[in-house]
Amino acid sequence: MKSMTSVITKSALVLAACASMNAFAGTAASGKASAAVAPEESSALFDSLGATLEVGYDTRYYFRGLWFADNTTWAGLNLSVPLTEQLSLGFGALYTSTVDTSFTPAGGHNGNGDFDYSELDLSTSLTYDAGFAKFGLVYTHYEFFDGFSGSNFGIQNGAGELNVTGVEEVGLTVASSVGPVNLYGGFFYDFTIGASYAEVGADLPIEVTSWLSIVPAVKLGYGFTNYYTFGGNQSGLTHVIPTVSAPIKLTKSATLTPYVAYNMSLTTRHFNNTQDSEVFGGVKLGVTF
Repeated sequence: MKSMTSVITKSALVLAACASMNAFAGTAASGKASAAVAPEESSALFDSLGATLEVGYDTRYYFRGLWFADNTTWAGLNLSVPLTEQLSLGFGALYTSTVDTSFTPAGGHNGNGDFDYSELDLSTSLTYDAGFAKFGLVYTHYEFFDGFSGSNFGIQNGAGELNVTGVEEVGLTVASSVGPVNLYGGFFYDFTIGASYAEVGADLPIEVTSWLSIVPAVKLGYGFTNYYTFGGNQSGLTHVIPTVSAPIKLTKSATLTPYVAYNMSLTTRHFNNTQDSEVFGGVKLGVTF
């Protein structure tokens, strides 16, 4: 009897030990014992590079209300490097080229036909986040490889408008928001021609789904002291351009954005543009990493 009792007792102890081990294993597997598991450390030097790569296509290329070319493709890279919690250093490069631009100049100067257009913009900037607004100081170099704004059919003996092949510019920017509305303003000085330009803008992102938004926007420009104007008023409003875009979030880091816009030439652009007012559009793909 004592032998049988001893066997039963030992068996019960073994079963109890097994049950305890199974219970501990189940707790660890369910994550309830996560305090005992060391968190996985990141092996990367940076969580992200703070860079954005974009490529796009525009049916018409307007810059600050002035027409440059048609059917342009472009690619741009921007990099933001944090210096402090509020201050960041930025670098940017943008290359634009026309696929096909046909042009008939006013008065038939220098013939009709297609022309080549390509441009490279290089910039560096400092941005300070004050909480209520972001303030920026930006320096940009514009290089016009085929002349400025259709120089093959330029208005000065084929040499291009104002004979400009490169531009050096410094600008001050500010960006803030009032409720859901984003506000923007900028003032820029062109060292090449000694003239200034200012603009203000606003947009209102409207979320349709978790991956689709509709963003109506508007921008208004003003040129000072003959800012790329030819004849007529030397200073005045350049243009107003309402835009509607539809950012589509394809992945966590990639966004496709088609848009449609309406460029309306104002005081200092009536004489310069091939179309006084017109609808155009395009699409861009942006990837952050």
